[in-house]
Amino acid sequence: MDSGVVATPTLVARPFRLEPFRALMLAPNRIGAQASARSFGRPYRDVAERFATWQRAGQVTHDDQRALYLHEYTTSGVTIRGLVGALDLTRDATNLDEVAVFPHEGVHPPQATELADRMAEMAMNPAPILLTHQAPAELRRLLDSARTGAADHQFTDRSGQYHRVWAIHDATVLDRVRHKLRDVRALIADGHHRYAAYGQLRADHPGLAPGTDAGLAMLVDQEDTPLFLGAIHRILAGLSLADLEQLGSAVQMAAGPQDAIAALAPTTVVVTDGHDWATLELPRADDRLAVEILHEDVLPTLPQPSADIGYAHSVDDALSAVARRRGLAVLMPVPAFTDVLRAAEHGRLLPEKATSFQPKPSVGVLIRSLRDE
Repeated sequence: MDSGVVATPTLVARPFRLEPFRALMLAPNRIGAQASARSFGRPYRDVAERFATWQRAGQVTHDDQRALYLHEYTTSGVTIRGLVGALDLTRDATNLDEVAVFPHEGVHPPQATELADRMAEMAMNPAPILLTHQAPAELRRLLDSARTGAADHQFTDRSGQYHRVWAIHDATVLDRVRHKLRDVRALIADGHHRYAAYGQLRADHPGLAPGTDAGLAMLVDQEDTPLFLGAIHRILAGLSLADLEQLGSAVQMAAGPQDAIAALAPTTVVVTDGHDWATLELPRADDRLAVEILHEDVLPTLPQPSADIGYAHSVDDALSAVARRRGLAVLMPVPAFTDVLRAAEHGRLLPEKATSFQPKPSVGVLIRSLRDE
């Protein structure tokens, strides 16, 4: 697999449309269980039969009528709420002004193709991609009113996530929601490769149409129940702080980890070998994010092949990595959501693993069959 090739997925054009669908849902005692997650693994062709077995055993429900679903989940004290539906993929954008869904990272085409083949074998979208946006007040009020009654489903799954799901069936409400969604410009928070795979499904598996004309998506209002946006740190194997000398006065040694980490800023990263600590002031003459400047301006000047870059989602993981193997941990500042969105709206793709949006919902709460259309 040529994983070094990065591409921009096909861009969906406005109006933004989330269509009702008939949701499949695993039994609460299966959601969040590792065994259930593994059931979506290879061999993919067996998933449909597993589902049939589970349905016969009463472990899967399948809604009788189409709906949009308001899904709220809580984990570790954080509550996220999003609208889940079938994202219409039938109109491709020809310019940035038309785009409804913005990627902010590129995809590796072989990985997208593999995921498309996996979904074709399963004949389902097993989990929604996560989209986020800043909803207009009218849409927020409309969705708030949709959850005034008792939830259709309410449970705590095996991983400890607490879920509430409201099915929106009323035709009048669905029409109002459709109208309010038309001008949405959403950012992909999680699922870039699955988003690309949705497009690949349409191209490579025409026998599954019209089910492949849409892909399962969850739209989260970043102003209402925001996903936590975190940084992903870089590990540069084999390098030492001495290798940064060529960067001159941009590198300043720090007294210790507390002083260094306190200096993290939109244009300042922290570099450590696990023993000594330094700050690196990034050159900035435009609106690029720190991760863009690091990869485009700084790393190419160092004796470090890009293939040797590792990633860590926490400072502790980054320090553990350089403790196990000689190298440098580059601790990144947390990007601002508005900066990530602005970069995407200008058509820029950030370097791989530039952002971490959390928490994600457990797999199995809402599943979409490709054979229901």
